[in-house]
Amino acid sequence: MPAIVGAFKVNNVGTSSIVHVGDVINISPFSEVKTFAGAGSFNTGDGLQIYNQNSVTNTYDSDFIDQPQIGNL
Repeated sequence: MPAIVGAFKVNNVGTSSIVHVGDVINISPFSEVKTFAGAGSFNTGDGLQIYNQNSVTNTYDSDFIDQPQIGNL
């Protein structure tokens, strides 16, 4: 069933963002990212006390392509 949409304003669309209005079959953003973080990097909250002794993050990646973008049009 088609959507009925009134006026809307888009202030900013990033490089890997999607603006979707109405019906859709497939949404496929075009971006990829690889994140490396050491111990305690993504902790959130109040009053954290984190003790990491000699923490090492291994950033070696043996495969060259993790998520191919070819054919994701």
